Amino acid sequence: MDHICVKHLDGTLRVVVAFETADLAWILLVGPHEDSDPVLDVYTELYRLLGAAPPDAERRTKPPCCEEPAGSPPALGDALADILDRATQVRRTRRTR
Repeated sequence: MDHICVKHLDGTLRVVVAFETADLAWILLVGPHEDSDPVLDVYTELYRLLGAAPPDAERRTKPPCCEEPAGSPPALGDALADILDRATQVRRTRRTR
């Protein structure tokens, strides 16, 4: 989670980005941050995508990567392949419904 970057776009809209290398980024999700509707909430989907449980009763803070100097994104390297594989599985599951 500490290598995933989330940026605010407009209002509640967020974009979730993961860097494979310093020069290659993947947009993982774009969606609203809606605490009242977990089906639409981009953070709920992000935790699902990562195969992790959301934190209990604590507010999520920005990952450290968002504070790093410009030009040095937090590269996930080969670990990103697992996230992309899980995203493919989630997409296939939704198509069969």
